[in-house]
Amino acid sequence: MPTRLVAVLSFTILAVSWFLAVPRATAQAGPLVYRLTIDDTIQPVTAWRLERALAEANRDNAAALLIDLDTPGGLVDSTRSMVGEILSSRVPVIVYIAPAGARGGSAGFFLLEAADVAAMAPGTNAGASHPVLEGSTPDETMKQKMENDAAAFLRSYTTKRGRNAELAEEAVRGSRAFSADEALDGHLIDLTAASDGGLLAAVDGRTIARMDGSQVTLHLSNARVVDLQPTIREQLLGWLANPNLALLMLVAGALLIYLEFNTPGTIVPGALGTVMVLVAVFALNLLPLRHTALLLLAAAVVLLVLEIKFTTHGVLGAAALVCLAFGTLSLVAAPIPELAVHPGVAIALSLTLGLITLLLVRLAIRARRRKFLLGSAALVGATASSMEPLGAEQPYGRILVQGEIWEARAKEPIAADTPVRVLAEKGNVLEVEEAAEEKTEPGA
Repeated sequence: MPTRLVAVLSFTILAVSWFLAVPRATAQAGPLVYRLTIDDTIQPVTAWRLERALAEANRDNAAALLIDLDTPGGLVDSTRSMVGEILSSRVPVIVYIAPAGARGGSAGFFLLEAADVAAMAPGTNAGASHPVLEGSTPDETMKQKMENDAAAFLRSYTTKRGRNAELAEEAVRGSRAFSADEALDGHLIDLTAASDGGLLAAVDGRTIARMDGSQVTLHLSNARVVDLQPTIREQLLGWLANPNLALLMLVAGALLIYLEFNTPGTIVPGALGTVMVLVAVFALNLLPLRHTALLLLAAAVVLLVLEIKFTTHGVLGAAALVCLAFGTLSLVAAPIPELAVHPGVAIALSLTLGLITLLLVRLAIRARRRKFLLGSAALVGATASSMEPLGAEQPYGRILVQGEIWEARAKEPIAADTPVRVLAEKGNVLEVEEAAEEKTEPGA
C-alpha cells in the first residue's frame, strides 16, 4: 500500500508540473502573428482568403495579422469587401508591400491605406487607383461619379488612420503612384522595412489608433510568425478564376458534347464535356461578364451548327468565327489586363474552331456530292473473279463479285478463275473485262 501511494503521488506531481510548464513555454515562445501572402489579383477568392485569415487570427487571439501584398489591382466589389474586413477586425492588421519590386497597384493601395500599420519595402510602389468602368469608357458625368465615390471611400478611413487623405486622393483622381520613400514622406504609410522580421521589430511597442477610436499598443517582440497557406478549395478556386482557363474548358466541353451528339452511346465525351462546361460556368461566375459577349458566343454556336447542317459555302461559318472572336475577347469585363482574356487565347480558339468547322463542312459537301447507289449499279468499277470461261463461244457466264454470284458477259475471251472488272450493268447482266495486273519493277 505505501508503495502504491508513493507511485500515485509521484505521477500526480509530474502531471501537475507538466501542465504548469506548458503556459510558461508558450509565453516564452512570444506573441502569435499570422502571415497571409497575397501575390495575385484582387477578386472573390482573394476576399475569401482574407476573411478566413482574419477569422483564424481573431479566434486564436493573435497579436496581429501581417499581409504581404503584391498585386496589380482587381475588382471593386472584392476590394470594398476586403477593406471592410480589415477595418472591422479585432486583431490589428499590418499591410506590407513586399518584397522589393512588388506593387500595391489600384485596389492594393486601398488595402494598404486601410491597415492599422501600413508599410512598404524599399524598391516597391503603390497607387494608380483611378477607378475603371469595367469594359467601357464612361461619359464625363459617370466618370465624376466614379471618382467621387472612390475618393470618398478612401478618404473615409485614411483620415481615421491619421494619414494624408488629400495626397491619397490624388492616387484616385490623378492615377498618381508613389515609391516607398515618397509614400513615407507624404505620410501615406507608417514606415519602410527591408523584411518581415525588421518590420515586426520596428512596430513593437508602437501605439496605434483603431477605427473605434481606441488606442492599442503592439507587443510583437520575438513574435511567432505562422504562415496561413491557402486551402485546397481556395487553390482550386484561384486556379479556376483564370478567365483563359475557364474559356478553354468551356469550348473543349462544348466540343465534347457535340461529339457525343454525333456518336451517341460513347458516354465518356458527353459526361466529361458536361462536367467541363459546368465547371467553366462556375469559374466564369466568379468574374464580371458582359452579357453582350455571352450573346455573341451563343450566336457563334448556333451559326456553326447551321453551317454544318446546311450548305452555305462557309458564309455562316465565317460569321460564327467573327462572333466567336469578339465574344471571347470581350467576355470578361476586366478593370485590369490580368483579369481579361488574353488575345492570343481568343484568336487561337477562334482559329481552332474555324479549322474544325471547315473540316466538317468539307466532309458534308463530299458526302452530298457522292452518288448514292443501290443494287447492281453499285457494282460498277468493282473487281470480281470469273467462275467459268467468258467470250465469243460462251459470251455469258457467272462471276463472283463482292460475295454475290452475277451473270456477266465479255467481248474478249476470259478464262475461268480470272480477275475481271465490272464495266457496266444492263438488264441485271454485268459487262466485264479482264482486269489488268499491276506490274512491279525488278528489285523494287
